[in-house]
Amino acid sequence: MTDLQATIEQAWEDRSLLHDPRVQSAIRQVIDLLDKGELRVAEPDEAGNWKVNVWVKKAVVLYFPIQKMETIELPPFEFHDKIPLKTNYAAQGVRVVPHAIARYGSFLEKGVIMMPSYVNIGAWVGSGTMIDTWATVGSCAQIGRNVHLSGGVGIGGVLEPLQAEPVIIEDDAFIGSRCIVVEGVRVGREAVLGANVVLTQSTRIIDVTGPEPVTHRGYVPPRSVVIPGSYSREFPAGTYQVSCALIIGKRKESTDKKVSLNEALRDYSVAV
Repeated sequence: MTDLQATIEQAWEDRSLLHDPRVQSAIRQVIDLLDKGELRVAEPDEAGNWKVNVWVKKAVVLYFPIQKMETIELPPFEFHDKIPLKTNYAAQGVRVVPHAIARYGSFLEKGVIMMPSYVNIGAWVGSGTMIDTWATVGSCAQIGRNVHLSGGVGIGGVLEPLQAEPVIIEDDAFIGSRCIVVEGVRVGREAVLGANVVLTQSTRIIDVTGPEPVTHRGYVPPRSVVIPGSYSREFPAGTYQVSCALIIGKRKESTDKKVSLNEALRDYSVAV
């Protein structure tokens, strides 16, 4: 890995090296390791803190200019792109329903289910996760194990700025229909996002469960039950409502996550 990283860093500083077959081979090796899950754009440590492997993101960015546009034929469908599609799902133990698409360089752990959906290069998706109909997982996003991405969910991608964390959805989270999570927002373990929650780095995530509101940005604490909300803000033209997200409770700790989820939805009347 040290040699690979050194080669990628050199090519990043001097793009003329992209013509060197040795450099091209190193870039493709990184993408292959991503595809197999042997390398990740971001990974947690034992304390649960996430580290971004910036040099791996650089390799993903450098992969595009060394690739040539090719026609991909899956009759009667045809595509024209630089990045191949993932293949060999049966051997990987992944269920892929037509018309689901995952790009080469993304990783799907054994037990992932893809309804008609899309997973981009650099993404990592853990075992037992359901990517429901028309949900999208953006470049380099990290989706934990036993996560449910409901219909129409949009998980944003990020390649640049290089230091930026990708969107991270931790284990056992439930992301409700038509939610949008972008700009490196992290959703903690077992959290529940009700339908239509939109989270960016500037979105106020307000915990209203105590006597005083507590505001988070860019992070949903573990087991939080979250719904869309709004707050009043003064503008030169008057007072208007601005979207936010409200933490209205906590999902109960339980070894049976499905039972815990049902309780959360019933207790707080969260739409999914």
